[in-house]
Amino acid sequence: MNSRSTLKLARNGYIVISLLFCLAGVWLISRPGSAARLVCLCVGILFIADGIIKIIGYFAKDFYCLAFQFDLAFGILMAAVGTIVLARMHIVQDLIFAIFGLTILADALFKIQICIDARRFGMDRLWWRLMLVAICTGVFGTILLIAPSQTLYFMTRVIGISFLAEGLLNLLIVIFMVKILEIQPRDGICS
Repeated sequence: MNSRSTLKLARNGYIVISLLFCLAGVWLISRPGSAARLVCLCVGILFIADGIIKIIGYFAKDFYCLAFQFDLAFGILMAAVGTIVLARMHIVQDLIFAIFGLTILADALFKIQICIDARRFGMDRLWWRLMLVAICTGVFGTILLIAPSQTLYFMTRVIGISFLAEGLLNLLIVIFMVKILEIQPRDGICS
């Protein structure tokens, strides 16, 4: 598979996963009483798929080399967390808010770094808007970490809002920062 095909696969995969995060977020916001086991199952699968797409994205050479720069390690982490969620559902249910909060906060922090790098690339009109979305996503991830004593319905809605913000953030990053050029330099400008 050539570099351009890998980049298209990563970009399209990111878009699909981002939309799935948004759908999961809307579902959790509208159905906060969903069974914890079903939530763990769906999110475990989503995290594994997200991890795989992130790993593919890391090896794809996008022109700016911004959107996927932290995705190898984070993709492995997401796939591992998804696997643990699926394998140890009965244990993870008690830690679900902290696990989701930590992964969402970590991804938001990586996206803040990407936004700062985008500013250096001259994306003056774009970087600060994406930074605001990344900060909001990080705030919801932090709420999941520090407020687990709230009611299950409240925390499930916070997870839903976090997933919706995460999906939107990843969607915006991939749409605005991943450029697939018809004639792309051999290794992009970041090699």
